[in-house]
Amino acid sequence: MRALIGRLLVAMGLMSLVLVTPATPATAAEEDILDRLLAIEGVSLIQEKPVDGYRYFVLSFTQPVDHRDPGGETFQQRITVLHKDTARPTVFHTGGYNVSTNPSRSEPTRIVDGNQVSMEYRFFTPSRPEPADWDDLDIWQAASDQHAIFEALKPIYSANWLATGGSKGGMTATYFERFYPRDMDGIVAYVAPNDVVNREDSAYDEFFATVGTQDCRDRLNGVQREALVRREALKAIYSDLAAADGYTFETMGSLDSAYEMVVLDYVWAFWQYAGTDECMNIPADAATATDQQIWGSIDYYSGFSFYTDQGLSPYTPYYYQAGTELGAPTIGFPHIEKKLIRYGYQPPRSFVPRDIEMKFDPSAMRDVDSWVRKHANQMLFVYGEVDPWGAERFRPGPKAKDSYVFTAPGMNHGANVAGLVEDERELATARILEWAGVASAAVAKNPEKAKPLAGYDADLDKRDLRRERALR
Repeated sequence: MRALIGRLLVAMGLMSLVLVTPATPATAAEEDILDRLLAIEGVSLIQEKPVDGYRYFVLSFTQPVDHRDPGGETFQQRITVLHKDTARPTVFHTGGYNVSTNPSRSEPTRIVDGNQVSMEYRFFTPSRPEPADWDDLDIWQAASDQHAIFEALKPIYSANWLATGGSKGGMTATYFERFYPRDMDGIVAYVAPNDVVNREDSAYDEFFATVGTQDCRDRLNGVQREALVRREALKAIYSDLAAADGYTFETMGSLDSAYEMVVLDYVWAFWQYAGTDECMNIPADAATATDQQIWGSIDYYSGFSFYTDQGLSPYTPYYYQAGTELGAPTIGFPHIEKKLIRYGYQPPRSFVPRDIEMKFDPSAMRDVDSWVRKHANQMLFVYGEVDPWGAERFRPGPKAKDSYVFTAPGMNHGANVAGLVEDERELATARILEWAGVASAAVAKNPEKAKPLAGYDADLDKRDLRRERALR
């Protein structure tokens, strides 16, 4: 559960539209691409940014607040377009949270050397209706947002389309396919959790009992327990930090509750964002470590700023969905005495302001899981070996067609196709190229020939996983 989240930069508002001098177009033949985009009803320009080999636009797209009432109230949703060429395939990307307004490429975009359309998930500011009726935030409404954007852009980008995303974005791509299976030509979902039965979370406990080495698990468990043994001393540091940075704890109810939640997130966060290579950074004997060593390790991997009002607020839409449809893990702590834990691993309701009503629908994830098992077609799921979120994953059944689940050895929540073992990497790359309609005859005959069609670009392709902090 812990925010599909983290320390993402809060996106800029849409209150004023900023026009920037257009960048050089990717090809002279398509100098009118911005005009074509702006000719779409409901599309307006927020900003254009220069990027070599592409044109990059931050746009506003008018969406119905309720897609069941298309003539009713509307809101402005941010999207971005990384334009290569209208003849190239297009990758529809979403992270499931705020959209980045800086140019970047998802891995499938690089593999197919295509265009990329990215969507900000509804209710993440500034893409939030005003006033906000939270009943309008669900997976079907968000999938319908994507469908509306696809239908608007398909006349311009008429080649094949793929949908992709990581973490909550991988879930989003999967839900989109479930509700609109005729839109995309393929789905590439990274590290997408699948919490089918919300109350059954034993898979996570089994994961934490076996992941990595015994020494690494002992180090992490020792630091986590010691942080609760020293609760009062370390809370004093937390209180000073809160006073200095203006942190408040109205949503969590108290600094004490927030402190415990950060500590209980520690082991999960370590495996989600780090891994075995960083085990030696963890104090070997927590009992003899200094307060600052315990504090520093917890803060580095889990982050004491997160469960403050200021840290939680940007992710209210995620926690609302986790508590109404997506589900969230509940894990045990067998290495910690019960007397040291006051609140336990808290549910999403604890992270959403009380004036927002929530009611859980247990049928939503069962429906999606059943659909994937029976009807998945041209879907690829990639997980990381040491990522906790992979403990509950999507599993296409025997009736699925041309669909795959691969695990990248040693990789965490940043798992990707490039991190797969060789034969799986080649097969995954070949299928992505085929689904996008750009596989060569050689690749179609032999997947071993499959390679990304675009070279690596440090500016566009480098990921900073800690800035994504999804599903924390």
